[in-house]
Amino acid sequence: MNKMNDRKHPIEILISQGEHQLLDFKFEVNDSKKIARTLSAFANTDGGRLLIGVKDNGSISGIRSEEELYMIEAASTMYTRPEVPFRASLWNIRGKNVLEVYVAPSSDKPHAAPDKDDKYQAYIRVKDENLPANEILTLAWRKMLKREGTLLKISRPVEKLLDYLERNAWISIGQFCRIAHINYHVAKSIVSDLMAIDALRYVVVDKRIVYELGGMGDSRVL
Repeated sequence: MNKMNDRKHPIEILISQGEHQLLDFKFEVNDSKKIARTLSAFANTDGGRLLIGVKDNGSISGIRSEEELYMIEAASTMYTRPEVPFRASLWNIRGKNVLEVYVAPSSDKPHAAPDKDDKYQAYIRVKDENLPANEILTLAWRKMLKREGTLLKISRPVEKLLDYLERNAWISIGQFCRIAHINYHVAKSIVSDLMAIDALRYVVVDKRIVYELGGMGDSRVL
């Protein structure tokens, strides 16, 4: 037996993990707009890899032509705003070609892509799904780009928010409005300011975006 032939390719080891926060499989690419959402989600979250020519169950089908790479390039250059850079590598695994597309976490977010109605929307990666980011996240990201200009006043609503989070794991925007007796627009401004200075970060609970104390490092799913 040739032990060299039994060694797993690094891509096969990746595939064995299954789809997750940092990894997505695609049998083929036939819609650049849909792929743009994945690029957006990876860039806006923790980065990740897209393996094209791999079925959902992890079996390698291989890509059929260079058209797959052209579709990825179109997704990046035509359908992400701002453009999401990527690195592509073509691997031959046991006679079948797999296209690996790597997207780094971005410092230039939010990156938006067309939704099903062709309206541009930022996405986040949550486990093995791409979910729409809410306007609080997109506002916080924009404020982070100009962090030096973010001035937060420790107001009574801010005190109530921080006090609540000292006693609870997370808070929704609706809960914040109720405990602080403020409207949504005021709450949105406060939460986005706190996220911009790393005092809060978002978490996802049952596909719902909520907020907890802490830095804006890696997002978490509870």
